[in-house]
Amino acid sequence: MPAQPGEHPQPGPLGGQPGEFHHGNDDTNDVARRVVTELEAIGVRALNPAVGFPMEMDHFPGKTWVVAHKPVAVAAGLGQMGIHRNVIHPQFGNFVLLSTVVIDTEISDYSRPINFNPCLECKLCVAGCPTGAISSDGHFDFSACYTHNYREFMGGFGDWVEGVADSRNAADYRSRVGDNETASMWQSLSFGANYKAAYCMSVCPAGEDVIGPYLDDRKTHLAEVVRPLQNKQETVYVVPGSDAEQHVSRRFPHKRTKPVGRGLRATSIDTLVGGLPLLFQREQARGLSATYHFAFTGTESRQITVTIHDRELDIAEGHHGEPDLAITADARTWLRFLAKEAWLPWALLRGRIKLRGSPRLLLAFDRCFPS
Repeated sequence: MPAQPGEHPQPGPLGGQPGEFHHGNDDTNDVARRVVTELEAIGVRALNPAVGFPMEMDHFPGKTWVVAHKPVAVAAGLGQMGIHRNVIHPQFGNFVLLSTVVIDTEISDYSRPINFNPCLECKLCVAGCPTGAISSDGHFDFSACYTHNYREFMGGFGDWVEGVADSRNAADYRSRVGDNETASMWQSLSFGANYKAAYCMSVCPAGEDVIGPYLDDRKTHLAEVVRPLQNKQETVYVVPGSDAEQHVSRRFPHKRTKPVGRGLRATSIDTLVGGLPLLFQREQARGLSATYHFAFTGTESRQITVTIHDRELDIAEGHHGEPDLAITADARTWLRFLAKEAWLPWALLRGRIKLRGSPRLLLAFDRCFPS
């Protein structure tokens, strides 16, 4: 669903145009549904996975989506992924909504990815992102984007519910959550969840239909599209001790940070290991060079090697090299420890967790994955 030529949707108070966005999703689903109906009428079995939600939430916090529309769109030649991790269409830019129709038959001709990337690498998405999730060198901080932009989805909603449960009474709840936050959560529950910051999309000038004003007058584009988002006084939700928290205080001191939990709590060793690259905070890892051997026992048995060096994270199956810190842990106890439901000294005394090496390296590791 493309925007109109030259149009750059401006985020409203909740970070987007929620009404139009949800109606656009409905329209996209309707188009895909009509395609499925026509295919089935000629004997081709077809399926229309939802544009966004509903998803397979029983898999959360693991992979919940049925189809990842973005890589499908790239493979189908609809565009390429920009530095902001949105698909950029050559004509419509990133102002598109994607849906996928899955069929169970061979087709006569397969599309191919386009041979150029419409992304201008103008880095305006880097400049506009309030959490610093998009870096100019191409690095993407999933945790920063997820914690703020998806505050009223999934994990953020779960974190809010836990805040309600932890409150002693109404006054205590109000001291934790402002009336505007409660109203915002109510609005998302009533009318569809709202994103907090679609700024990376709003400022993107790529695409034939929208690039004209940017090329004609870049200063005006910066003044009328980018600066208002940078100067906007707003609350940015951050995990305490995260790169995002430091970025906001350094780059946007006029914006207020609110420390929250990210709401992504590992429920198994598999989801824990799979989530490490998404939660890694490379600025918190500055100056750290260490190799960790993890050996999980009990309900889940797995060995991995985690290496942190030069602000980069590497994870390998099995144990490799000589570790600076070796950790042997009962799987359930380790997950409870990460969820702050088990006390580390208690687990050490009972042999549920064993360390070989400096405990300070465990603290350094924890700083790289704040929760």
